[in-house]
Amino acid sequence: MAKRDFYEVLGVARGADADELKKAYRRKAKELHPDRNSDNPDAEAQFKEVNEAYDALKDPERKAAYDRFGHAAFEGGMGGGRPGGARGGFGQQGDFASAFSDVFDDLFGDFMGGRGGAGGRQRAARGSDLRYNLQIPLEDAFTGTQKQIQVPTAVACGSCGGTGAEGGAEPVTCPTCSGMGKVRAQQGFFTVERVCPTCSGVGQIVKNPCNECGGAGRIEKNRSLSVNIPAGVETGTRIRLAGEGEAGLRGGPTGDLYIFIDVAEHDLFQRDGAHLYCSVPVSVTTAALGGDIEVPTIDGGRSRVKVPAGSQSGRQMRLRSKGMPALRGAGTGDMFIELSVETPVSLTSRQKELLREFEKIGEEANNPNSSNFFRKVRSFWDGMKG
Repeated sequence: MAKRDFYEVLGVARGADADELKKAYRRKAKELHPDRNSDNPDAEAQFKEVNEAYDALKDPERKAAYDRFGHAAFEGGMGGGRPGGARGGFGQQGDFASAFSDVFDDLFGDFMGGRGGAGGRQRAARGSDLRYNLQIPLEDAFTGTQKQIQVPTAVACGSCGGTGAEGGAEPVTCPTCSGMGKVRAQQGFFTVERVCPTCSGVGQIVKNPCNECGGAGRIEKNRSLSVNIPAGVETGTRIRLAGEGEAGLRGGPTGDLYIFIDVAEHDLFQRDGAHLYCSVPVSVTTAALGGDIEVPTIDGGRSRVKVPAGSQSGRQMRLRSKGMPALRGAGTGDMFIELSVETPVSLTSRQKELLREFEKIGEEANNPNSSNFFRKVRSFWDGMKG
Protein backbone atom coordinates (compact mmCIF):
# COMPACT_ATOMS: atom_id res chain seq x y z
CA MET A 1 0.00 0.00 0.00
CA ALA A 2 1.40 3.39 -1.04
CA LYS A 3 2.55 5.68 1.75
CA ARG A 4 0.38 8.79 2.14
CA ASP A 5 1.77 12.25 1.62
CA PHE A 6 3.13 13.59 4.94
CA TYR A 7 1.38 16.95 4.53
CA GLU A 8 -1.90 15.12 3.92
CA VAL A 9 -1.32 13.01 7.04
CA LEU A 10 -0.93 16.15 9.17
CA GLY A 11 -3.75 17.97 7.40
CA VAL A 12 -1.69 21.02 6.35
CA ALA A 13 -0.82 22.61 3.04
CA ARG A 14 2.61 22.33 1.44
CA GLY A 15 4.78 25.19 2.54
CA ALA A 16 3.37 25.20 6.10
CA ASP A 17 5.82 26.74 8.55
CA ALA A 18 7.20 25.13 11.72
CA ASP A 19 4.45 26.52 13.99
CA GLU A 20 1.68 25.26 11.71
CA LEU A 21 3.29 21.84 11.53
CA LYS A 22 3.69 21.64 15.28
CA LYS A 23 0.08 22.69 15.97
CA ALA A 24 -1.23 20.23 13.39
CA TYR A 25 0.89 17.42 14.83
CA ARG A 26 -0.24 17.99 18.41
CA ARG A 27 -3.87 18.20 17.35
CA LYS A 28 -3.64 14.95 15.40
CA ALA A 29 -1.60 13.20 18.10
CA LYS A 30 -4.16 14.01 20.77
CA GLU A 31 -7.00 13.00 18.46
CA LEU A 32 -5.48 9.65 17.48
CA HIS A 33 -3.65 8.64 20.66
CA PRO A 34 -4.37 4.92 21.33
CA ASP A 35 -5.28 5.57 24.95
CA ARG A 36 -8.12 7.80 23.77
CA ASN A 37 -9.28 5.44 21.01
CA SER A 38 -9.50 2.01 22.62
CA ASP A 39 -12.48 1.19 20.36
CA ASN A 40 -10.57 2.02 17.14
CA PRO A 41 -8.18 -0.80 16.06
CA ASP A 42 -6.53 1.49 13.50
CA ALA A 43 -5.72 4.26 15.99
CA GLU A 44 -2.21 2.98 16.81
CA ALA A 45 -1.22 2.73 13.14
CA GLN A 46 -2.61 6.19 12.43
CA PHE A 47 -0.84 7.58 15.49
CA LYS A 48 2.46 6.13 14.24
CA GLU A 49 1.80 7.60 10.79
CA VAL A 50 1.31 11.08 12.27
CA ASN A 51 4.54 10.83 14.29
CA GLU A 52 6.44 9.60 11.24
CA ALA A 53 5.17 12.52 9.18
CA TYR A 54 6.01 15.12 11.77
CA ASP A 55 9.41 13.57 12.45
CA ALA A 56 10.23 14.01 8.77
CA LEU A 57 8.91 17.56 8.41
CA LYS A 58 9.96 19.22 11.66
CA ASP A 59 13.65 19.25 10.65
CA PRO A 60 14.26 22.00 8.01
CA GLU A 61 16.87 19.98 6.05
CA ARG A 62 14.79 16.81 5.94
CA LYS A 63 11.68 18.81 5.10
CA ALA A 64 13.51 20.39 2.12
CA ALA A 65 14.61 16.94 0.95
CA TYR A 66 11.06 15.60 1.24
CA ASP A 67 9.62 18.58 -0.64
CA ARG A 68 12.04 17.81 -3.52
CA PHE A 69 12.14 14.01 -3.65
CA GLY A 70 9.11 12.87 -1.64
CA HIS A 71 9.36 9.58 0.25
CA ALA A 72 12.37 8.56 -1.85
CA ALA A 73 14.40 11.18 0.01
CA PHE A 74 14.70 8.86 3.01
CA GLU A 75 16.71 5.71 2.67
CA GLY A 76 14.61 2.66 3.35
CA GLY A 77 11.40 4.68 3.02
CA MET A 78 10.77 4.73 6.75
CA GLY A 79 10.94 8.47 7.16
CA GLY A 80 12.36 8.18 10.65
CA GLY A 81 16.11 8.09 10.05
CA ARG A 82 18.48 11.03 10.27
CA PRO A 83 21.45 11.78 8.02
CA GLY A 84 24.48 10.03 9.46
CA GLY A 85 22.38 8.27 12.11
CA ALA A 86 20.37 5.11 12.70
CA ARG A 87 17.25 4.53 10.65
CA GLY A 88 14.09 2.95 11.96
CA GLY A 89 11.14 5.38 12.06
CA PHE A 90 8.61 5.23 14.91
CA GLY A 91 9.92 1.92 16.12
CA GLN A 92 13.05 3.59 17.47
CA GLN A 93 12.72 4.02 21.24
CA GLY A 94 14.36 7.47 21.33
CA ASP A 95 12.01 8.90 18.68
CA PHE A 96 8.96 7.40 20.38
CA ALA A 97 9.99 8.87 23.73
CA SER A 98 10.55 12.29 22.19
CA ALA A 99 7.22 12.24 20.37
CA PHE A 100 5.30 10.95 23.38
CA SER A 101 6.97 13.56 25.60
CA ASP A 102 5.66 16.31 23.32
CA VAL A 103 2.15 14.89 23.46
CA PHE A 104 2.33 14.38 27.23
CA ASP A 105 3.49 17.97 27.77
CA ASP A 106 0.72 19.28 25.54
CA LEU A 107 -1.98 17.21 27.24
CA PHE A 108 -0.90 17.63 30.84
CA GLY A 109 1.59 20.50 30.89
CA ASP A 110 -0.91 23.08 32.18
CA PHE A 111 -2.17 20.73 34.87
CA MET A 112 1.34 19.89 36.07
CA GLY A 113 2.50 23.48 36.04
CA GLY A 114 3.80 23.65 32.47
CA ARG A 115 7.36 24.04 31.39
CA GLY A 116 7.57 27.50 32.84
CA GLY A 117 8.97 30.64 31.34
CA ALA A 118 12.54 31.45 30.45
CA GLY A 119 13.35 27.89 29.41
CA GLY A 120 11.77 26.31 32.49
CA ARG A 121 13.83 28.28 34.99
CA GLN A 122 11.97 29.46 38.06
CA ARG A 123 12.15 32.99 39.33
CA ALA A 124 13.69 33.68 42.73
CA ALA A 125 11.26 32.30 45.29
CA ARG A 126 8.76 34.78 46.72
CA GLY A 127 8.60 35.00 50.50
CA SER A 128 5.65 33.46 52.32
CA ASP A 129 2.66 35.47 53.45
CA LEU A 130 2.37 35.72 57.22
CA ARG A 131 -0.66 35.78 59.54
CA TYR A 132 -0.85 37.64 62.84
CA ASN A 133 -3.84 37.34 65.20
CA LEU A 134 -4.53 40.56 67.10
CA GLN A 135 -7.14 40.84 69.86
CA ILE A 136 -8.44 44.29 70.75
CA PRO A 137 -11.08 45.53 73.25
CA LEU A 138 -14.48 46.73 72.03
CA GLU A 139 -13.57 50.31 72.96
CA ASP A 140 -10.66 50.26 70.48
CA ALA A 141 -12.94 48.87 67.79
CA PHE A 142 -15.27 51.83 68.47
CA THR A 143 -12.66 54.58 68.31
CA GLY A 144 -10.01 53.02 66.08
CA THR A 145 -6.44 52.81 67.32
CA GLN A 146 -2.81 52.18 66.47
CA LYS A 147 -1.04 49.09 67.78
CA GLN A 148 2.62 48.12 67.93
CA ILE A 149 3.17 44.43 67.22
CA GLN A 150 6.23 42.18 67.21
CA VAL A 151 6.31 39.82 64.21
CA PRO A 152 8.85 36.97 64.01
CA THR A 153 9.78 36.68 60.33
CA ALA A 154 12.57 36.17 57.81
CA VAL A 155 14.20 39.40 56.61
CA ALA A 156 16.80 40.06 53.93
CA CYS A 157 20.33 39.40 55.16
CA GLY A 158 22.21 42.64 55.69
CA SER A 159 25.65 41.10 55.12
CA CYS A 160 25.01 39.87 51.57
CA GLY A 161 22.15 42.17 50.61
CA GLY A 162 19.83 39.19 50.16
CA THR A 163 21.91 37.49 47.42
CA GLY A 164 23.11 34.68 49.70
CA ALA A 165 26.71 35.09 48.47
CA GLU A 166 29.57 36.28 50.64
CA GLY A 167 30.25 39.97 50.07
CA GLY A 168 27.13 40.36 47.95
CA ALA A 169 28.63 38.57 44.92
CA GLU A 170 26.24 37.59 42.15
CA PRO A 171 25.15 33.94 41.89
CA VAL A 172 26.48 31.86 38.95
CA THR A 173 24.68 29.63 36.47
CA CYS A 174 23.93 26.17 37.84
CA PRO A 175 26.23 23.62 36.12
CA THR A 176 23.75 20.75 36.53
CA CYS A 177 20.85 22.29 34.59
CA SER A 178 22.76 25.04 32.70
CA GLY A 179 20.45 27.65 34.19
CA MET A 180 17.21 25.91 33.09
CA GLY A 181 16.12 25.06 36.64
CA LYS A 182 15.01 21.59 35.49
CA VAL A 183 16.64 18.34 34.43
CA ARG A 184 15.30 15.55 32.23
CA ALA A 185 15.82 11.82 32.61
CA GLN A 186 14.86 9.00 30.23
CA GLN A 187 12.76 6.22 31.81
CA GLY A 188 11.82 3.70 29.15
CA PHE A 189 9.34 5.33 26.77
CA PHE A 190 8.96 8.38 29.05
CA THR A 191 11.03 11.51 29.42
CA VAL A 192 10.62 12.73 33.00
CA GLU A 193 11.31 16.37 33.86
CA ARG A 194 12.20 17.29 37.43
CA VAL A 195 13.28 20.34 39.38
CA CYS A 196 17.06 20.56 39.40
CA PRO A 197 18.33 19.07 42.70
CA THR A 198 21.40 21.33 42.74
CA CYS A 199 19.75 24.76 42.48
CA SER A 200 16.16 23.81 43.53
CA GLY A 201 14.79 25.22 40.29
CA VAL A 202 16.36 28.68 40.59
CA GLY A 203 18.87 28.10 37.78
CA GLN A 204 21.68 29.68 39.78
CA ILE A 205 23.91 28.64 42.66
CA VAL A 206 26.00 30.51 45.22
CA LYS A 207 29.69 29.54 45.13
CA ASN A 208 30.68 31.21 48.39
CA PRO A 209 27.63 31.22 50.72
CA CYS A 210 27.25 34.10 53.15
CA ASN A 211 28.40 33.13 56.64
CA GLU A 212 25.50 34.92 58.33
CA CYS A 213 22.57 33.48 56.34
CA GLY A 214 24.18 30.29 55.02
CA GLY A 215 23.41 31.21 51.42
CA ALA A 216 19.64 31.63 51.93
CA GLY A 217 19.78 35.41 51.60
CA ARG A 218 17.58 35.91 54.67
CA ILE A 219 17.71 35.54 58.45
CA GLU A 220 15.13 35.10 61.22
CA LYS A 221 14.36 38.25 63.15
CA ASN A 222 11.60 39.93 65.19
CA ARG A 223 10.25 43.03 63.53
CA SER A 224 8.32 45.82 65.24
CA LEU A 225 5.44 47.15 63.15
CA SER A 226 2.82 49.82 63.70
CA VAL A 227 -0.69 48.79 62.64
CA ASN A 228 -3.54 51.26 62.14
CA ILE A 229 -6.85 49.75 63.29
CA PRO A 230 -9.78 51.60 61.70
CA ALA A 231 -12.94 52.33 63.69
CA GLY A 232 -15.71 49.78 63.20
CA VAL A 233 -13.60 46.65 62.76
CA GLU A 234 -15.25 43.36 63.69
CA THR A 235 -13.95 39.92 64.57
CA GLY A 236 -12.63 38.40 61.36
CA THR A 237 -11.66 41.71 59.77
CA ARG A 238 -8.43 41.22 57.79
CA ILE A 239 -5.86 43.98 57.34
CA ARG A 240 -3.21 43.46 54.64
CA LEU A 241 0.24 45.00 54.96
CA ALA A 242 1.85 44.61 51.54
CA GLY A 243 5.52 43.66 51.54
CA GLU A 244 5.66 43.11 55.31
CA GLY A 245 5.72 39.32 55.16
CA GLU A 246 8.64 36.94 54.83
CA ALA A 247 11.62 37.98 52.70
CA GLY A 248 12.08 36.04 49.46
CA LEU A 249 14.81 33.45 49.00
CA ARG A 250 18.01 34.89 47.50
CA GLY A 251 16.58 38.29 46.75
CA GLY A 252 13.09 37.13 45.76
CA PRO A 253 10.08 39.41 46.35
CA THR A 254 8.72 39.79 49.89
CA GLY A 255 5.40 38.28 50.94
CA ASP A 256 2.55 40.13 52.65
CA LEU A 257 1.45 40.27 56.29
CA TYR A 258 -2.22 39.72 57.13
CA ILE A 259 -3.54 40.99 60.47
CA PHE A 260 -6.69 39.13 61.61
CA ILE A 261 -8.72 41.09 64.17
CA ASP A 262 -10.47 39.47 67.14
CA VAL A 263 -12.69 41.87 69.14
CA ALA A 264 -12.84 40.67 72.75
CA GLU A 265 -16.18 40.20 74.54
CA HIS A 266 -17.28 43.13 76.69
CA ASP A 267 -18.60 43.03 80.25
CA LEU A 268 -21.52 45.38 79.52
CA PHE A 269 -22.22 45.38 75.80
CA GLN A 270 -23.04 42.68 73.28
CA ARG A 271 -22.41 43.50 69.63
CA ASP A 272 -24.44 42.56 66.57
CA GLY A 273 -22.90 44.22 63.52
CA ALA A 274 -23.12 47.97 64.10
CA HIS A 275 -25.71 47.66 66.92
CA LEU A 276 -25.00 47.28 70.63
CA TYR A 277 -27.19 45.62 73.26
CA CYS A 278 -27.08 46.26 76.99
CA SER A 279 -29.14 44.32 79.54
CA VAL A 280 -30.10 46.63 82.44
CA PRO A 281 -31.66 45.27 85.66
CA VAL A 282 -34.49 47.34 87.16
CA SER A 283 -36.35 46.90 90.44
CA VAL A 284 -39.91 45.65 90.64
CA THR A 285 -40.95 49.05 91.93
CA THR A 286 -39.37 50.94 89.01
CA ALA A 287 -40.82 48.49 86.50
CA ALA A 288 -44.29 48.79 88.07
CA LEU A 289 -44.40 52.53 88.74
CA GLY A 290 -42.05 53.75 86.01
CA GLY A 291 -39.05 55.99 86.47
CA ASP A 292 -35.70 57.10 85.09
CA ILE A 293 -32.54 55.01 84.93
CA GLU A 294 -28.99 55.90 83.86
CA VAL A 295 -27.21 53.64 81.39
CA PRO A 296 -23.60 53.63 80.07
CA THR A 297 -22.66 54.20 76.42
CA ILE A 298 -19.65 52.79 74.52
CA ASP A 299 -18.04 56.21 74.18
CA GLY A 300 -17.66 56.36 77.98
CA GLY A 301 -20.67 58.62 78.53
CA ARG A 302 -24.08 58.02 80.09
CA SER A 303 -27.69 58.47 79.01
CA ARG A 304 -30.92 58.76 80.96
CA VAL A 305 -33.69 56.43 79.90
CA LYS A 306 -37.33 56.69 80.95
CA VAL A 307 -38.85 53.37 81.98
CA PRO A 308 -42.61 53.27 81.29
CA ALA A 309 -44.88 52.10 84.11
CA GLY A 310 -45.79 48.43 83.89
CA SER A 311 -42.63 47.43 81.97
CA GLN A 312 -41.89 43.72 81.75
CA SER A 313 -38.58 41.85 81.47
CA GLY A 314 -37.31 41.81 77.88
CA ARG A 315 -38.72 45.18 76.93
CA GLN A 316 -36.31 47.04 74.66
CA MET A 317 -35.72 50.74 74.18
CA ARG A 318 -33.58 52.23 71.42
CA LEU A 319 -30.91 54.90 71.75
CA ARG A 320 -30.27 56.06 68.20
CA SER A 321 -26.69 56.47 66.93
CA LYS A 322 -25.23 55.18 70.20
CA GLY A 323 -23.89 51.96 68.65
CA MET A 324 -20.74 51.16 66.65
CA PRO A 325 -19.50 53.06 63.60
CA ALA A 326 -19.65 51.24 60.29
CA LEU A 327 -16.22 50.14 59.03
CA ARG A 328 -16.26 52.22 55.89
CA GLY A 329 -18.09 55.29 57.18
CA ALA A 330 -21.63 54.18 56.33
CA GLY A 331 -23.25 55.65 59.44
CA THR A 332 -23.48 54.52 63.05
CA GLY A 333 -25.55 51.78 64.63
CA ASP A 334 -27.99 52.06 67.55
CA MET A 335 -27.86 50.92 71.14
CA PHE A 336 -30.71 48.83 72.55
CA ILE A 337 -31.51 48.79 76.27
CA GLU A 338 -33.17 45.56 77.37
CA LEU A 339 -34.92 45.65 80.75
CA SER A 340 -34.49 42.80 83.19
CA VAL A 341 -36.99 43.07 86.08
CA GLU A 342 -35.25 41.84 89.21
CA THR A 343 -37.13 39.88 91.87
CA PRO A 344 -36.18 41.10 95.37
CA VAL A 345 -34.20 38.70 97.58
CA SER A 346 -33.15 38.61 101.27
CA LEU A 347 -36.43 40.21 102.37
CA THR A 348 -36.98 41.35 105.94
CA SER A 349 -40.04 40.32 107.92
CA ARG A 350 -41.61 43.71 107.36
CA GLN A 351 -41.02 43.54 103.59
CA LYS A 352 -42.56 40.10 103.42
CA GLU A 353 -45.56 41.33 105.41
CA LEU A 354 -46.08 44.26 103.04
CA LEU A 355 -45.84 42.00 99.99
CA ARG A 356 -48.45 39.60 101.41
CA GLU A 357 -50.71 42.55 102.12
CA PHE A 358 -50.17 43.81 98.59
CA GLU A 359 -51.06 40.39 97.20
CA LYS A 360 -54.33 40.29 99.20
CA ILE A 361 -55.53 43.59 97.82
CA GLY A 362 -54.32 42.84 94.32
CA GLU A 363 -56.75 42.55 91.41
CA GLU A 364 -56.76 40.46 88.28
CA ALA A 365 -55.97 43.53 86.20
CA ASN A 366 -52.68 43.99 88.08
CA ASN A 367 -51.28 40.78 86.55
CA PRO A 368 -52.86 40.43 83.10
CA ASN A 369 -50.37 37.87 81.80
CA SER A 370 -50.84 35.56 84.79
CA SER A 371 -54.61 35.92 84.70
CA ASN A 372 -54.74 35.15 80.98
CA PHE A 373 -52.46 32.14 81.34
CA PHE A 374 -54.43 30.50 84.15
CA ARG A 375 -57.67 31.18 82.32
CA LYS A 376 -56.32 29.10 79.45
CA VAL A 377 -55.16 26.40 81.87
CA ARG A 378 -58.66 26.09 83.39
CA SER A 379 -60.16 25.90 79.92
CA PHE A 380 -57.69 23.16 79.00
CA TRP A 381 -58.52 21.09 82.10
CA ASP A 382 -62.23 21.49 81.54
CA GLY A 383 -61.82 20.29 78.01
CA MET A 384 -59.92 17.21 79.14
CA LYS A 385 -62.71 16.33 81.58
CA GLY A 386 -65.31 16.66 78.87
